Amino acid sequence: MNNTDYLLSLIRKGQPMTLGQQLNLTLVLSIPAIMAQLSSIVMQYIDAAMVGSLGASAAASIGLVSTTTWLFGGTCSAAATGFSVQVAHSIGAGDMRKARAILRQALVAVGLFGLLWGATGMAISHSLPIWLGGDASICRDSSLYFLIYSAFLPIFQLYILAGGMLRCSGNMRVPSMLSVLMCLLDVIFNFFLIFPSREIGLLGFDFWVPGAGWGVEGAALGTGLAELVAAGLMLWFLCKRSKDLKLTEEKGSFKPTSITLKNAVRIGLPMGIEHAVICGAQIMTTVIVAPLGIFSIAANSFAITAESLCYMPGYGIADAATTLVGQSYGAGRKDLTRRFGYITVFMGMAIMGLMGIVMYIGAPLIIGSMTPDAEVLALGVEALRIEAFAEPMFAAAIVAYGVFVGMGNTIVPCLMNFFSIWAVRLTLAASLAPSMGLKGVWLAMCIELCFRGFIFLARLKWVFRK
Repeated sequence: MNNTDYLLSLIRKGQPMTLGQQLNLTLVLSIPAIMAQLSSIVMQYIDAAMVGSLGASAAASIGLVSTTTWLFGGTCSAAATGFSVQVAHSIGAGDMRKARAILRQALVAVGLFGLLWGATGMAISHSLPIWLGGDASICRDSSLYFLIYSAFLPIFQLYILAGGMLRCSGNMRVPSMLSVLMCLLDVIFNFFLIFPSREIGLLGFDFWVPGAGWGVEGAALGTGLAELVAAGLMLWFLCKRSKDLKLTEEKGSFKPTSITLKNAVRIGLPMGIEHAVICGAQIMTTVIVAPLGIFSIAANSFAITAESLCYMPGYGIADAATTLVGQSYGAGRKDLTRRFGYITVFMGMAIMGLMGIVMYIGAPLIIGSMTPDAEVLALGVEALRIEAFAEPMFAAAIVAYGVFVGMGNTIVPCLMNFFSIWAVRLTLAASLAPSMGLKGVWLAMCIELCFRGFIFLARLKWVFRK
């Protein structure tokens, strides 16, 4: 038994844990989860940088639908979490048979959901760029990009499910490694699919490199193929090699039961609504930004991608928080649930605060690596430097939400996100954009994130007082 398994066993067996052991376990689970999140956003960063080299119009065509892809992806994540949290509670209670039964049901239920959601995306792909107010010059590429993205959505859904199940069992290493692999494969596939055949100079020699020259569509296909490979490997490890969840241990029914589905809906539906609320607001932000022109659309897209490098550590720590709090809660250990909640939240605030400083200083380099256009660069740098001030409080909201998910408490946080984003961010953005342009949109976002962090910290304190 390795050290991580030993520390997790202390939770399940009701044995005492020192503060040092709690911090150690939090770090051990957080680091690979952070790496997984970072590799995911690096993949988006690579897509943006490669496509950005083709010009502002190509970048804007992806940026136009990026918030909608996050809406669809976030909903897939919510569907998977509705089952993986149940698995975390079962493992925390020491009931591995029940955990594997939930996994079998999840493979069927979530797989069907991914197929339905992917078909929906493909059906609306033609009209989506028009609904979002995109310029006619970028609508075709935006539509094709979203069509290809949607076609691979069922694969992405299974990838998210398998990764979530492994993380909730305490295995952060395999999802992290496969996320890095997916990132590397994305680079390779994009290299050959985005650009046409060409000669590349290296060490004084010219090499001919084949390429499809598909541009924006090549970026979508490259990402989808990378997801396909990573999802296959993740599912194989989960079902065949996972210590706690491998399905070769016993036979059982894959038919979803009413109680498992009911619990999944109770946990996952508010999360799905929460993602819809956030991404719907981001889509509305895109609608607000679209009239500002192609340069603002491209800069907004690049700034969102770049900022993700800063807040993804928060989502990694939130994943660890869900695992630690979920297993502690399932084991009936309220004291440990509270301590892991506070440890993860304050760790997230500290790390994202440091990342905010890095983002402020490095903004020109970060945006400059994605676009050669001077106007897009200036707008993107200004947006990033505004947002840097909100990162610690953004971390508080992200990680506290992960704590609430681990407890199966998702309804109130969903309502909090809805109020904060729609009542504060969009109202301010719509008011400031006409006079301040893209700067006003990002100033509204900064103010809203600080407000959201405050109310999540207040909610966390209230829940743990009960």
